Amino acid sequence: MDKVDEHCEALIGRTALALWGFFPRDVQEMIFETAVEGHEALRHDLAVFLHERHPRTAHPPRPASSLGNGPV
Repeated sequence: MDKVDEHCEALIGRTALALWGFFPRDVQEMIFETAVEGHEALRHDLAVFLHERHPRTAHPPRPASSLGNGPV
């Protein structure tokens, strides 16, 4: 990877961080899962980093499945 590629990746990364709280939850999850793929040891640290930087990303738990789990 050359310097231009590294610079472009860093630029996109900083931009994604700046806009993180505005992304829909599914987009946040897709980016997060892609980022930690192959780096499972960093999963918790990245999650804490994002939640501390963007409090809006501290989502409530997803609703229970409608397949008999929870009220109807």
